Amino acid sequence: MKTDSIFYRLFQEFPSIFFELIGNPPETANIYQFASVEIKQTAFRIDGVFLPIQDEESPIYFVEVQFQPDSDIYLRLVSEISLYLRQNKRKNPWRGVVIYPSRDIDTGNKEDFLELFDSRRISIIDLDELGEAASLPLGIATIKLVIEEEDTAISTARELINRTQQAVNLQLPQKQLLELIETILVYKLPNLSREEIEAMFGLSELKQTRVYQEGKQEGKQEGRFEAKLEAVPKLLALGLTPEQIAQALDLTILQVQQIAQQTSPNQQ
Repeated sequence: MKTDSIFYRLFQEFPSIFFELIGNPPETANIYQFASVEIKQTAFRIDGVFLPIQDEESPIYFVEVQFQPDSDIYLRLVSEISLYLRQNKRKNPWRGVVIYPSRDIDTGNKEDFLELFDSRRISIIDLDELGEAASLPLGIATIKLVIEEEDTAISTARELINRTQQAVNLQLPQKQLLELIETILVYKLPNLSREEIEAMFGLSELKQTRVYQEGKQEGKQEGRFEAKLEAVPKLLALGLTPEQIAQALDLTILQVQQIAQQTSPNQQ
């Protein structure tokens, strides 16, 4: 899964989620702009940088998303930050944030930088220790979907969609959030077809997303109906009822039941 691109998109479209993640008010995002920064004349690229807008007192946040063990990550991070500060001559204080899926991925050598960790100049966030998704703010719960196990990702995504639609005074753009949830699910379940992903979300929600609109155009090509029929057995195995599948794929319940009978392991 392309976690770097997922997190870049997440923080670019929903910067308030980052500030919630580090314990700051989400409104803090209003005075920041987010970018991926390449250090000139080096091979260094920082995953994400939150730069204060016309403010020399708020800190610059350097963000690294690390989903693979890397013993040199802190040496590299401090080097990148130092070079950036040298080249850009910013007067702002700075903070580093490293995001891991779980604590066991953190194999970095901290010995030379203990003061930075003790002072929380550099902080670490382990996504699996944030708590249950249902009890988290919607944005942070969406981040946790990235590390969800495959067998629970679909049900968690459904819960997130329901929360998004039912939320009162939702501060995040609903359509963009639905698209992000869908994108994460597509990355996590690459073996599912577009028809199956549509069924996971339910057409009423998915019709509003960019990915569905693209799929709608593709659906004019030959083979659309056959692709729907091929999706039925997988969706049944994932626990959807024939009624849910029929509604999601625009099939009749009879068609779904016929496919179910043909693929039943008890069929003679």
